Amino acid sequence: MRILGIDPGFAIVGFGLLESGGGVQRLVTCGAITTPAGEPLPSRLAQIADDMDTLLERFRPDAMAVEELFFNNNITTGISVAQARGVILLSAQRAGVPIFEYSPSQVKQAVAGYGKAEKRQVMAMVKRLLGLNAVPKPDDAADAVAIALCHARSFTSRLSLLDSARPGSGRYAVRR
Repeated sequence: MRILGIDPGFAIVGFGLLESGGGVQRLVTCGAITTPAGEPLPSRLAQIADDMDTLLERFRPDAMAVEELFFNNNITTGISVAQARGVILLSAQRAGVPIFEYSPSQVKQAVAGYGKAEKRQVMAMVKRLLGLNAVPKPDDAADAVAIALCHARSFTSRLSLLDSARPGSGRYAVRR
C-alpha cells in the first residue's frame, strides 16, 4: 500500500510517501510544496492544487492521510491553512484517493506511543521506525511522514478489527 501523508499548510505543505506492507514501512520520498509570500490568496491556492494534482498523478497513492487542523491563537493563519487544506482534500477526492484524517495527538500516539509526545520525540521515532540516517527535512516533510506512518500503523489495526468482526468471530466492528 502506498500512503501519501500530508501536513497541510499555506506557505508550506509537507508531503511524505510511504510503502507499507507486511508490517514494514519504507520511505519512498518526501518534500514540501511552497508558495511565495506576497502572492494573492487565489494564486497560492491554485499552486497548491496544481502541485497536489501532480503528486497524486505521479505517485498514485492508495490512500492519503491528512492531519486535522489545530487552531492556535492566530485565527487568521488558521483560516488560510483551512482554505489550503480544503484544496488538498479536493485534489485527493477528484483523483479518487481515499482520505483519512488524524488529529495531532493520534499521530503522536501512533508514532511515539504517547499522545502528548514532544515534536523531537516524534521525529526521532520517524527516523528509527523507517531506519533513516537523518530526520526528513524540512520539518513539514518530517511531519507528513509521521502522518503517513500513523495511517500505516492505524490502518493495519483497523483491518484486524474488521477481520475479527466477520460472522462467527464473536467480536464487533468499530464503525466511524
